[in-house]
Amino acid sequence: MLAAPLRASTTTGLPVPAAMESITDQESAGFHEQRDIVMKKVLNAGCGPAAPDRLHPVFRSGAWQEVRMDIDPRVSPDLIGSLEDLGQIADRSFDAVYCSHSLEHLHPHDVVAAIRGIFRILRRDGFALVTTPDLEPIAALIVQGRLEDAAYQSPVGPITALDMLYGHAASIAAGNHFMAHKTGFTEDRIARLFLEARFEEVLVIKGRSYDLFALALMPEADKHRALSELRSGGLDFLT
Repeated sequence: MLAAPLRASTTTGLPVPAAMESITDQESAGFHEQRDIVMKKVLNAGCGPAAPDRLHPVFRSGAWQEVRMDIDPRVSPDLIGSLEDLGQIADRSFDAVYCSHSLEHLHPHDVVAAIRGIFRILRRDGFALVTTPDLEPIAALIVQGRLEDAAYQSPVGPITALDMLYGHAASIAAGNHFMAHKTGFTEDRIARLFLEARFEEVLVIKGRSYDLFALALMPEADKHRALSELRSGGLDFLT
């Protein structure tokens, strides 16, 4: 996978095993210390229906508390709202924001507002992890005359280039107009938009299903720690 690092020009306790009848004072102190650890918070923006696989594996450890946000009240999110208006969320209140196939559902001008909002709600050492369809390999399918051919299988069925461009047609036909796509991204465009919103650095890699992943780092983010956590979750930005 291609890694494209860019830099701006300006400059989450553990249970006691049932078989354990006693523990030393030192072990007890360590146990209580772990219980007192403050969990990090991740906003799952555009979360969809509640399901473990709708949150990236890096955030599924006991270190993270997920807050689900979606515009559709039918999916029972913690917060009802859309990415372009994060006004209900306090400044610097999240350690991470995760957007999986959410930004493409916004108009281009709303994407700018959404990214600025993400920057505002992230702590200075936080990061955003974003995945969207990648227009470049999708365009290649179209050039090959495969606009309506199944490109890959998803949990909702086969996905075509047309679905990736404009939104999942079957869902939209069934009345879920939130599934419509209103913009698109390449590696260069998504990196530029996050840098323009004052993120310190953006790394972008291609995914395996005509998608891309962007890691946008806040000015005081620990880049090496973030990359290590993502790698342990199966996402390697340095390969």
